[in-house]
Amino acid sequence: MANPTISHAFASTRKAFKTASGKSGEFYSLPALAREFPNIKRLPHSIRIVLESVLRHCDGKKVTREHVEQLANWRPNAARTEEIPFTVARVLLQDFTGVPLLVDLAAMRAAAQRVGKDPAKVEPLVPVDLVVDHSVMVDVYGVKNALQQNMKLEFERNHERYQFMKWGMQAFDTFRVVPPGFGICHQVNLEYLTKGVHKTKDGLYYPDSLVGTDSHTTMINGVGVVGWGVGGIEAEAAMLGQPMYFLTPDVVGFELKGRLREGCTATDLVLTVTEILRQHKVVGKFVEYFGEGTASLSVPDRATIGNMSPEYGATMGLFPVDERTLEYFEGTGRTKAEREVFEAYFRAQGLFGAARAGDVDYSQVITLDLGDVTPSIAGPRRPQDRIELGRAAERFQALFTTPMEQGGFACHADALDERVTLHPSDAGQDAQELEAVTAGSARNLAEMTANKPTGQAHGTHAREGEYTVGNGDVLIAAITSCTNTSNPSVMLAAGLLAKKAVEAGLKVPHHIKTSLAPGSRIVTEYLRETGLLPYLEKLGFDVAAYGCTTCIGNAGDLAPEINAAINDHNLVCASVLSGNRNFEARIHPNIKANFLMSPPLVVAYAIAGSVRVNLMTQPVGRGKRGRDVYLGDIWPTSDEVQKLLKYAMKGKAFRENYAKIATEPGKLWQAIPGVTGQVYDWPTSTYIAEPPFFDDFTRNKGKTDAGAQGAGERFSVHGARIMALFGDSVTTDHISPAGSIKESSPAGLWLKAHGVQKQDFNSYGSRRGQHEVMMRGTFANVRIKNLMIPPKADGSREEGGLTLAQPSGQKKFIFDAAMDYMQAGTPTVVFAGEEYGTGSSRDWAAKGTQLLGIKAVVARSFERIHRSNLIGMGVLPLQFKPGQSWDSLGLKGDEVIDIELPPGLTPQSDAQLVITRADGSRQQAPLTLRIDTPIEVDYFRAGGILPYVLEQLLA
Repeated sequence: MANPTISHAFASTRKAFKTASGKSGEFYSLPALAREFPNIKRLPHSIRIVLESVLRHCDGKKVTREHVEQLANWRPNAARTEEIPFTVARVLLQDFTGVPLLVDLAAMRAAAQRVGKDPAKVEPLVPVDLVVDHSVMVDVYGVKNALQQNMKLEFERNHERYQFMKWGMQAFDTFRVVPPGFGICHQVNLEYLTKGVHKTKDGLYYPDSLVGTDSHTTMINGVGVVGWGVGGIEAEAAMLGQPMYFLTPDVVGFELKGRLREGCTATDLVLTVTEILRQHKVVGKFVEYFGEGTASLSVPDRATIGNMSPEYGATMGLFPVDERTLEYFEGTGRTKAEREVFEAYFRAQGLFGAARAGDVDYSQVITLDLGDVTPSIAGPRRPQDRIELGRAAERFQALFTTPMEQGGFACHADALDERVTLHPSDAGQDAQELEAVTAGSARNLAEMTANKPTGQAHGTHAREGEYTVGNGDVLIAAITSCTNTSNPSVMLAAGLLAKKAVEAGLKVPHHIKTSLAPGSRIVTEYLRETGLLPYLEKLGFDVAAYGCTTCIGNAGDLAPEINAAINDHNLVCASVLSGNRNFEARIHPNIKANFLMSPPLVVAYAIAGSVRVNLMTQPVGRGKRGRDVYLGDIWPTSDEVQKLLKYAMKGKAFRENYAKIATEPGKLWQAIPGVTGQVYDWPTSTYIAEPPFFDDFTRNKGKTDAGAQGAGERFSVHGARIMALFGDSVTTDHISPAGSIKESSPAGLWLKAHGVQKQDFNSYGSRRGQHEVMMRGTFANVRIKNLMIPPKADGSREEGGLTLAQPSGQKKFIFDAAMDYMQAGTPTVVFAGEEYGTGSSRDWAAKGTQLLGIKAVVARSFERIHRSNLIGMGVLPLQFKPGQSWDSLGLKGDEVIDIELPPGLTPQSDAQLVITRADGSRQQAPLTLRIDTPIEVDYFRAGGILPYVLEQLLA
């Protein structure tokens, strides 16, 4: 990044520092700035790091002296009205969100060319790394060559997408791709991409910072790097030179005391932290960890906690840079010179080491004694719903009969013990179907399942032949996700537990879909070197992929007969995974109960075969000579784990592994043909298409709109119909699913009409470069409930992307109704409850909303990223006043809606909701406009952030 011109007012803050070996460098010194603003010394570390960026980029134009003064004078409990322009050092992408971003950049170049401008002006101004990790699926599992077979399938399905990525690599100078098979973007970021500090050509050092198009970008907070997830829309603006504008945040100090007790893992800790912080409502706030307990945690433990910041609602969860950070950098292969400058820089800024109680002024302080953490899991639908391990079985039983609106499954108690008999041909995968997909590359079914043991755990008959499935049975067991596979302590614990289990004679029921999908190749290396990998493989946990897999819904399908049994008998079956999310229908559309847990617990539950087994009091299974084996018999001690950690932190191994990105990216990747040219030629494809977002772009359009008078009236909504009435916690997965595409859905019908066979549908996530698929997939989650559709006779709610078209009341797919409304010129609105848009930083949740003609979303509260994305696509976010909701206003779905905006469209101003009922009566209710900052007003007036930025680039 080039060094910006600093305003003369702060030129004196440019100082020199020296490393331990005597190397010198320059930096913009916060201690020097503190001579003018003494308050800086008591600022949270996160605010100080952002302040450094504001100071360094202070050019008197985009970033002014006033911005520096405002942030330097941050107060812990002040009103949050000031806007920070934060310029990041780089941008991180994963392929599901990165491909649509690349599509938008290609479309911007095409638009520039259409108006007679140089397309090359559309070029990222900061380094951009795209890590391909979201495309691989667990099609093959439980066999030695599962990884090779799954990667072959991945490349067959995603050939067009990968070809498009290669076009991007040659078209943009600052765009790099980490090919498939290297790992998950956040783990690769932690182990390889971040260097801690950067240096300009003239010797100026500055701290690493980033935004990423995945909400778990916050994993990098574990090494003291400021970064968080944003939608692809915001990421595009950041990479094209726009500062990230956000309101000065509250900063919650989270003090950790003591140490974790024996038998507890970092996973247990993060699920506890998530539960606590959700209760404290930290949405939109920074969280910063401090105290002596913080200093006791390893970087992988810290990264696990930072990773789940989206789950507890915070913008980020920052840990300090300290001796533990330097140890991690050494263990992962960073050079001595890199480590020395990293340490010297943070010491010079007064930011080295964890803060102690009283050192820093926080908006709020929360304290947790690590000794109070207990073994836990979370579920069955939300990460914040922590359950102590000893109460998990009774919790499942209670939820089985609890009404759906109270988070249960609404089943009859007498159905709890029902079991369905299946036959041996039902176990494992359909070999003929798999062979058709892989053109004969898959093993025969019998060969694939021959070495997969059949156990006597809950729900499995001892004799060879038929077996049964029932409520609470584990059908998917996945060691997956960067959240935990980045942490050697829990991965080694899983391997040690597997070793003890195998030696005790325990097995995993053959019909459970088991998989091991590490976030880095390094994991396999140290599991193999410690001799633990063979034991995991004997239990069915063969390496299936290096990617996100089950955690993002790429679990692959279950056997058809298992699916039929679940649907025909309304079974509530379970998945267990070491991931970070367990929203409805995310893991598999037919698995209703999904539980998050540590990797060793995943192995234990796979052996037990059911979440109805109390692992604290009942046997995990029956081993040699029929002996009952309990969890305590096979759970590894912390000393056993500690002795093996040296194998996991070998700097040379990390350096050699990541050097292969350039030297040995893989034969499958090298075989993808490249595409050349500055402007993409948009060949016909069901994966990649030019989006319509710039069809009407003309020069100065954004400028004209931004200065228009009467903006409130211009953007007010009149005569709208209600598209949907949603409850609380509607996630971006509900709005824009990433998983499988149903054949009968609007997206499935479109693909079939364009010659795509069902087995080649792939997933919604893989088709985010094709707007025709994605707009049809908006609100298409099989578990979403539109509450304007009356309940069934038994009180349950119809699921799927349906609405009642007005005024006829005819039930239709939301997509079909949206097309009818748009053809008639009728705007539409969506109403929702709390936490609307929680979950992934999924820009298509906003893009799809806009393409369906929805003009406004009115909710009780919004999750941070989705609210911003709605504005970025020109959709109004509005919030009910406290105590009000669509339910309290008596909305049914047949009303006509007007939304009257204030004349000036000022941030967070009042708006008016006007409801006209079917009988002609009218009612009004005040709303808050959730356009929070002046720059968001500019984005909205320009029709969204993309046309705004394109106008800036071409000016």
